[in-house]
Amino acid sequence: MDSAIPEPLWRPSADRIENAGITRFLRWLQTHRGLQFQDYEALWRWSVDDIAGFWESFREFSNIALHSPAETVLVENRMPGADWFFGATLNYAEQMLSPGLQPEVAVKPAIVFESELRERTEISWATLRGEVGALAAALRSAGLQAGDRCVAYMPNIPETVVALLAATGVGAIWSSTAPDLGSVSVLDRFRQIAPKVLFAVDGYRYGDKNFDRRHIVRELIAELPTLELVGFVPYLDCDATLDLGGLADRAGSIAGPPRQLRFRDIVDTPQEPAFTPVPFSHPLWIVYSSGTTGMPKPIVHGHGGTTLELLKSNMLHLDVQPNDRFFWFSSTNWIMWNLWVSTLGTGATLLQFDGNPGHPDLGTLWRLAEREKLTFMGISPAFIAMCMKAGMKPREQFDLSALRTIGSTGSPLPEEAYRWLYANVGTDLLIASISGGTDPGTAFLTSCPILPIYAGEMQCRCLGVDVDAWNDAGESLLGEVGELVCKQTVPSMPLFFWGDDDGRRYFESYFDTWPGPPNVWRHGDWLKLIPRPESVTGVIFGRSDSTINRYGIRMGTSELYRVVEDFDEVADSLVVDLEYLGRESFLALFIVLHEPGRAMGIGAKGPAPDGSSAASADTGVPVELRTRLLAAIRTKLSARHVPNEVYAIPEVPRTMSGKKLEVPVKRILLGQPIEKSVNRDSMANPDSIDWFVEFAAAREARTRGEGKGS
Repeated sequence: MDSAIPEPLWRPSADRIENAGITRFLRWLQTHRGLQFQDYEALWRWSVDDIAGFWESFREFSNIALHSPAETVLVENRMPGADWFFGATLNYAEQMLSPGLQPEVAVKPAIVFESELRERTEISWATLRGEVGALAAALRSAGLQAGDRCVAYMPNIPETVVALLAATGVGAIWSSTAPDLGSVSVLDRFRQIAPKVLFAVDGYRYGDKNFDRRHIVRELIAELPTLELVGFVPYLDCDATLDLGGLADRAGSIAGPPRQLRFRDIVDTPQEPAFTPVPFSHPLWIVYSSGTTGMPKPIVHGHGGTTLELLKSNMLHLDVQPNDRFFWFSSTNWIMWNLWVSTLGTGATLLQFDGNPGHPDLGTLWRLAEREKLTFMGISPAFIAMCMKAGMKPREQFDLSALRTIGSTGSPLPEEAYRWLYANVGTDLLIASISGGTDPGTAFLTSCPILPIYAGEMQCRCLGVDVDAWNDAGESLLGEVGELVCKQTVPSMPLFFWGDDDGRRYFESYFDTWPGPPNVWRHGDWLKLIPRPESVTGVIFGRSDSTINRYGIRMGTSELYRVVEDFDEVADSLVVDLEYLGRESFLALFIVLHEPGRAMGIGAKGPAPDGSSAASADTGVPVELRTRLLAAIRTKLSARHVPNEVYAIPEVPRTMSGKKLEVPVKRILLGQPIEKSVNRDSMANPDSIDWFVEFAAAREARTRGEGKGS
């Protein structure tokens, strides 16, 4: 337990508390349910003790329209297989577009779009509804039906939003990837779900460099025989065309090449949308695990659960209001893009940016915030760290007076980043640091506009989400690091994995650590829950399967990164604990130096197989820097967790969402073949893994040579 309670970095003003969405919800509960709660923790406890009552109350409060009512809110509280709002019908797209039915809202911008290719564009609610209606009608005429799969190879542009809402409005199942993914990675996803419709662009621009993707689109069409329709969107070149010649003999297809639909020709004639009511648990979209090993998991989320959860997150926790201007930098590969689109349901204006956030410099997104008067700005810990390293002081460089909230997710946000935001961005900000996942379609730890903020801590556990930290024996922990678990079902959890007919893969992915009944969801993160006067806060310490475990003491990698990346000489870092059967672990720290050309040569002598460092080891790290790094870890962190060696590398391997690939690198260094360790097409920087492959081979060769000489 923490012996002393630190001072909060921020407390909400009386005005912010008074006007918060969660405050309105508390008043609604008192008026309509006769319920009163003395603090957030009491509200959270009720939300998981009466989980059906909470979700039905929020559904009524948020005015989610049901075409037919539910016979029961929750048939059985179990995981997996819970059946929420049995008998109810609705449509996600209808709910997201419902604010535009109000005459005073219809003329306001629903989306404001900017990119490296297009000038700033405003799309009103009326225009958005008209384009969705026109495209939905065209898709129906082309034969798209409820349950058919509609996929997109599209960037973060308005056409992608229109296609998503049109497809799901018909009741089809959506799935998307960004065009920076290679064909192998895309086909690994889309082949599993047999799509009927593909939306695709001709290319995109990133960092002022053009990328023509028409050859990949042709490859996708050739390898997806179930495609009947291609919605082509010229983006890189407004006059671009898609040549389908030579695709008449697609493997497995008897229909020849798919028909083409020119997107702009359709939506230029607006039409009021007609929505198909579907059951609450009708599949809405298919999202994928990061796919770092093996085939990506095709995770199916439902219309009702997604609508409920994402409106709850936006309205109560992120405190998005109808007059907000909401931005979250994301790619169509990432679940945060789905959350961003779903913010339409609050009536807020969505700001959309496609391009490189670091081009031409790190001020790009801050200039966007100033120009568009953003009230909510969602960015990543990695971007914040880059701004910190660059010595930026955005509040002195830009007018950020409209900004009320900074969102952050993708990796843990360290204490120093909280302090930097308050010192250099704004003193009166809700820092909405959240942690959840693509898999559950929800956050586990989140923000709350009526609670204080402590450095490095997420403010609370999500309402309606029964989060806990467990030790190996399945016992709850407070003030100690344990496995993040969810003890009850949440409406947004996966309905199933596509193609997982017996449910085995789904079960083994989350429930085989503590099988029930009742089953408990193990998420794979280390979590520390901290009791504070107003709520139980939380800190994520990284993935539990990449945690450092030395001499029985476990530590999340994020703690070590905070120390290492505080050095001006270190641009990035990766730590891997290599455990050898019957021997002590070898803790390897890899750093990216700010100075170019200092990465270790593969042929240089590295660590011995028993974990010792050869005296002549050339790691590419200056001796004095290595000494200071190890001393800092020893004094600031733990003597038990001082690395055995430090190596300079060109680049840290990362996923598309920016997460460090600790586990795949660990597997490669322990001798697993690369094809069983990592999927290159799921990486943001696939060439970065080559250094580790060569390094592992060199270490293995030395091990064999030393074995022969002994």
